[in-house]
Amino acid sequence: MANERLSMRNLREILRHKLELRHKHRDIGRALGISAGTVGETVVRAKVLGLDWATICTLDDVQLETRMYGLRAGRHSARPPPDLAYIHTELRRAGVTLQVLHIEYLENDPNGYRYTAFCNLYRQWRKKRAATMRQQHRAGDKTFLDYSGKRPHLVDPVTGEHIPVELYVAVLGASSYTFAEATRTQQVEDWLGSNARALAFFGGATSALVPDQLKSAVTHACRYEPGIQKTFDEFAEHYGTVIMPARPAKPRDKAKVEVAVQVVQRWILARIRNEIFFSLTELNARIRELLDDLNNRKMRIYGCSRRELFERLDKPVLRPLPDKAYEYSEWLKVKLNVDYHAVFEDHYYSAPSTLLREELWLRATVTTIEIFHISKREATHARSHVKFGHTTIAAHMPIAHQKHAEWTPGRILHWAQTVGPNTALLAQAILNEKPHPEQGYRSCLGIYRLAKKYGNERVDAACSRAFLAGARSYRHVESILRHGLDRAPALDIGSRGTGLGIAHENIRGPDYYH
Repeated sequence: MANERLSMRNLREILRHKLELRHKHRDIGRALGISAGTVGETVVRAKVLGLDWATICTLDDVQLETRMYGLRAGRHSARPPPDLAYIHTELRRAGVTLQVLHIEYLENDPNGYRYTAFCNLYRQWRKKRAATMRQQHRAGDKTFLDYSGKRPHLVDPVTGEHIPVELYVAVLGASSYTFAEATRTQQVEDWLGSNARALAFFGGATSALVPDQLKSAVTHACRYEPGIQKTFDEFAEHYGTVIMPARPAKPRDKAKVEVAVQVVQRWILARIRNEIFFSLTELNARIRELLDDLNNRKMRIYGCSRRELFERLDKPVLRPLPDKAYEYSEWLKVKLNVDYHAVFEDHYYSAPSTLLREELWLRATVTTIEIFHISKREATHARSHVKFGHTTIAAHMPIAHQKHAEWTPGRILHWAQTVGPNTALLAQAILNEKPHPEQGYRSCLGIYRLAKKYGNERVDAACSRAFLAGARSYRHVESILRHGLDRAPALDIGSRGTGLGIAHENIRGPDYYH
């Protein structure tokens, strides 16, 4: 027995069965698969050393083994133990390995443990920590994002109604430095606003953002290739980072934020459970106070606070924030209507008519509307809130439409004056009297074409005759020209009586028969 060391599991079981449960030696040996003599020798050794079960429960495996069997061969009690919590923290920094840390350890303590024993001590220590600590988080590598299942609430100052709100949590992987705030919803605008404020709180961005597969972050949940929400993807591009959603039903992928949510619930939600807040501003101000306290609180495992770890690990390697603040935008898949306009919030915006029936992306910000086709921006408009209005760029129209759109009232009247004063007079009358401006455009454009066929002099004479007769249409002028009535003597309205004052393209009048 003197040369035989039992495993710590068997040693503890022998002593528990005998000292606490009072079982017989033979029964203990049969249960553990060892001899009754080994059981007896172990119990005698413990009694000689003055170990009872209560004392044994306070000892870890190394301490119990040392008390029962002494130090192992080659182990020297005078060797200074390494700071295992410090080693675990330093391994999160880029390029740091156990070999590097062992060299530094020996520089401070030349009589310390050799490399193999050093590594074994660290691995044994790590196995005793929480399971989540087994993940190796590099400084500046990942930010974990999630919402709390337990939510705070506001109180309506008028009705007293309790209004639940969301609790957003972000945590840095290496230092566990935590950010939290309340928002109205988990919708995209609130989600991105919280992410932007979290990065501003951290003072920089990590290499990757790790959200859960919530709808504001992921459009298509998939273990291997999740579809990233386009606005969120644009957000990540703006901050120079990437999005790596946790796999569905794999909480260990985001274990860091799962723990952070629990910590926030205990150290923030629990402390405000009896407090009343009437607005998000009040609630978030209180959350920020408690958040500072949380980040400054010393962690037992590491022997320092989250803020101290942040200053040492994450802060020096975070990517700087962009100079330009992030501008929230909405992305929407659209197709052009037959009038080559896409609709957003009941307003119509033009795009090149050649893109009819193509699948397009519309990006809307507070001030701008942009339309993209295969990542190429095809149109940019100032955002309008006029219901059912149209914002149109002439270059987007088909050629025929562009030519038609070039005719404005000013241009029409300018052309009419070049033909003659009577044409200008008739054109002005047509534009004034038609119920819709474009009806007037069409009549005037018809007269414009007549001038090309018959010449300015004849058209001006025909317009004079039509105006005096009270006609206000292209068809009447065309009829006068076709029948040569523009060459007839001018109308004398006074000598013909009131009956001839009625002018219509279907009324020939007495001049027709002479």
